[in-house]
Amino acid sequence: MTATPWGFRDILPEEAQAREDIALTVRGILKGHGYLPVETPLLEHRDALGGGGRIADTPFKLFDDDGRFLVVRPDNTLPIVRMVASRLDAARLPLRLRYDAPVVRTAPRNTGASRQVTQLGFELIGAGGIEGDAEVVRCAAEVAQALDLPDWRVVCGSVQPYQELLAHCADTGLARRALELVHLNNLVDLDELVEGSSEPPALKRAVRELPRLCGGAEVLVRARELLEGAGADARSVGELGALAERLASEAPAAAERLSFDFSIVNSFGYYTGLVCKVYAAGIPESIGSGGRYDEVFDGAVEGMPRVPAAGFAFSLERLEAAVAERMPGAAAAPAVDGDAGGEGDGPAAPSAVAAPVAAAVPSPAAPPVRIAVPKGSLNGDTLRVLEAAGLDVGPLRDPGRHLMFTVRDRLEGPDSIGDVEYIIVRAQDAPAFVSCGGADCGICGRDSLIEADCNLLQLVDLRFGACRFIEAEPAAAYAAGATERAYARRGTLRVATKYPRIAGAWYAGRGVNADILTLHGNIELGPIVGMADRIVDITATGTTLRENDLVVTGEIMTCTARFFASPGRARLDPRVRVLAARLADVVRRG
Repeated sequence: MTATPWGFRDILPEEAQAREDIALTVRGILKGHGYLPVETPLLEHRDALGGGGRIADTPFKLFDDDGRFLVVRPDNTLPIVRMVASRLDAARLPLRLRYDAPVVRTAPRNTGASRQVTQLGFELIGAGGIEGDAEVVRCAAEVAQALDLPDWRVVCGSVQPYQELLAHCADTGLARRALELVHLNNLVDLDELVEGSSEPPALKRAVRELPRLCGGAEVLVRARELLEGAGADARSVGELGALAERLASEAPAAAERLSFDFSIVNSFGYYTGLVCKVYAAGIPESIGSGGRYDEVFDGAVEGMPRVPAAGFAFSLERLEAAVAERMPGAAAAPAVDGDAGGEGDGPAAPSAVAAPVAAAVPSPAAPPVRIAVPKGSLNGDTLRVLEAAGLDVGPLRDPGRHLMFTVRDRLEGPDSIGDVEYIIVRAQDAPAFVSCGGADCGICGRDSLIEADCNLLQLVDLRFGACRFIEAEPAAAYAAGATERAYARRGTLRVATKYPRIAGAWYAGRGVNADILTLHGNIELGPIVGMADRIVDITATGTTLRENDLVVTGEIMTCTARFFASPGRARLDPRVRVLAARLADVVRRG
């Protein structure tokens, strides 16, 4: 055996030297701010980490010889919390601690993702409020500046404003689902969820629009208006404004690269206020993230019932990719690793950037906005909406064997997005191209987004390519009840599908044990030739089902085409959101 396990890799001397140079720069900056190094074990007791809040799962779990349940750490913050609570006392606060250590996390197979990530991070324990938040943001910005990361930006938000809004929802199930959708960057389903509810109009508007606010300090004004209009506390928005003012006076370089985005949330559930991410050009994901987690130390430090804390961690792999991105002739691919983005009571408006959007006029050196355009059944309507939004789609009408085209936006003025580059892909592949940095944004069906399971920002329901996801079986078997008897005998249902993630989730949600058989075409044959009991597939007219004597036994979901983007590009380049707004306007006009 010569290969490493999937998701792990060897690092040879040349790359290891480059990584060490980056790490030395980060350590030097943190050391200059008084942060001291600490080390924690690679293995931790599972219950010691679970007490700090929701943590990302780890694929590696084991029992020691005492029968204790151990995990390989998926994060460095919670082990440091455990260390501080058990080994240090209030007399030593505030603590400034830094670390340079690997973590291991789950990652989807066959996506090029790494399961081992090296974090360069720091924790500020015992200093709270704006002072602590400003120090965390300032240190993160100094690292980005020292490494000369391309077009870097610090994007800040807070978990409190959205929590304040959701606390006013009478429907707790809606509030829970809305928060989940924001965590998933799925603003299209959020719109549908909220518009179908009976909450007050001002609250519905705020729940939909707040996660779409993205830009400079001007979006804080709109955020306050939304919160106050819904009767929610807006003080947390004022704290973000105070942070911006403090940075402007103490760290002008950081303030110049600061923006706000209220869809920013982290995969860890212990954050209580500020959340922030650092982005760099060419890297589709954030290169570092962190925030405030004041409640984690409640009662943990003797003599102090409440200990404020905040921290931040960079991914060394993404820093390495970002540094390579700015080097002439560099060919490094973006790093992919575990995460280190309507009014009134009337009909639901299509998903769009409801918030003010920064002017999109690109600088002369700005690269084209690259759009993944699907071929196949979605292609015709995709060209129609892109053209209606003001883009030149002429080369796409007869592309021949060419796969890439560059055109100029037909619109001039503040809403121009300049050069546009199209890449022609299969709809099923569009999420992977955008997620891995091959494109900035794209169009595909909702089904492709679910099956890909990538971290993508879903912005607009384009309302074409409509189809239904259904469960079906042979009519004769249905009439005789054969499938139900087989399920009762075997205790499992055999299902053929091209959509294993959608099918698996649907059956799991209904409490049905299903063995999923993945096929790539002619799904209808599965039950006909006895390979499966039922199928899960899409249908538009039902003609294929009828011609093969299949009957629908379950309705799973409806599906239309969506415009989506890389969270990094959407938060770095306002042209992406301007394009989203123009597409949403096309949908509204019909």
